[in-house]
Amino acid sequence: MHLFLNASGAACASGFTYVRNVIPHLSACPGVHTTVVVSKKIKQDLPETPNVSFLDLDVPAGAARRFWVEQTKLPPIIRQTAADVLISAGNFALRNSPIAQILLSGNSLYTSADFTRDLCSRREYGLLLDNQIKSFFARRSVHWADATVAPSQSFADALQRWTGKPILSIHHGFDQNVFLGDRTPLPPEVQQKIDSARCALRLLFVSHYNYYRNFETLLKAIPILRARLGKKIRLFLTCTLRSEDNPGRYRAERAAAWVRQLGISEEIVELGTIPYQQLHHLYKACDIYVSPAYTETFAHPLVEAMACGLPVIASDLRVHREICGQAALYFDRFSAEQACAQILRLAEAPDLRQRLSMLGQTRSLHFCWAKHVDELLTLASELVRVPDAFSQRRESLPECSRDVQAVGDIGQGGKIPAHSAQRFRSIDDGTVPPWKQVDVTDLRVQ
Repeated sequence: MHLFLNASGAACASGFTYVRNVIPHLSACPGVHTTVVVSKKIKQDLPETPNVSFLDLDVPAGAARRFWVEQTKLPPIIRQTAADVLISAGNFALRNSPIAQILLSGNSLYTSADFTRDLCSRREYGLLLDNQIKSFFARRSVHWADATVAPSQSFADALQRWTGKPILSIHHGFDQNVFLGDRTPLPPEVQQKIDSARCALRLLFVSHYNYYRNFETLLKAIPILRARLGKKIRLFLTCTLRSEDNPGRYRAERAAAWVRQLGISEEIVELGTIPYQQLHHLYKACDIYVSPAYTETFAHPLVEAMACGLPVIASDLRVHREICGQAALYFDRFSAEQACAQILRLAEAPDLRQRLSMLGQTRSLHFCWAKHVDELLTLASELVRVPDAFSQRRESLPECSRDVQAVGDIGQGGKIPAHSAQRFRSIDDGTVPPWKQVDVTDLRVQ
């Protein structure tokens, strides 16, 4: 079987992590050859492996431009490779794929009402419009693909409610040997910051700054915890609260202002980005992992923390409970008071910390990249064996064709035509001020 993996949009951390982990397992599958399309930017960081060939694609910046390039350039390339199944790994499918297509959908921002409300409260109308347009084509993509796969059952259920189409769930994996195997120490300046907090309760949150990871709720919990705990606290962040140091268009200044307003500058330790192969040292140096995110599709850091034996406290999302089960404590995603109460409970109960540590290490073994690839190949084999069973989605969609052309115009620096603008606007139920044409030449990938 010949797979064609479109990973041209895998420039962000989660996309690159996925490609880097699945390629070795695809390479090891007998009778399977994989052609992988990646951007030149990340190809140099991927190892050369047997049965896997790479194709460079000059991927422009911005979701609209990338979408247009994929829709126009990829179909003839796919035909030339004589591949059997296309796997689209960037949340968007080809509208007219020449072969059976599996869509990997993994962005919960498109379905999150909390994210929409958050953007409105921040008056981030540019990001809101950006997300609406991507949401429109992400939902269409589910109809264009022959099968859609989500990384968790929780997100699969949300996608199914959103699109009305059946969605399969295949958990993302985790490779303990790879994650825990690198012995390269943390940078000296990072290690020094950790060592200086030996007498403090050390909390950890692994994420670059963005809105949906809900930093503000965790920050608001720190002064409450400080008043009740009776010892020093340090919250380690693997980012800085400066917009220019983080990917995307998220403005970190509001979070930085909260740090000053709450008087917790001493408690917040901004480590900056930590290389993936060194992260396990950081997990093992801390006491509790806390995730206040208000939307997620899988949450890899929770699995990483559990694998390192670090007790987990997470916001009470369905996906968090699906991933962690009984190996974590939970709190309402917008309640700093509940977050503080759970941290305090765990900090004062060494037996509970030990129990969650053991449960987490066992739970982390449930997630395996080899299993993920096996299930994906089983689905691909079914599509090849019974292609007609999956062909009904190839109905004529004249309206969609016009919208794809609209994105092509955007990708070339144009405006959204009124007919497409009206369709995009209807997604949001009027939360954005009315407009007929909007200049969106700077769309960004989440």
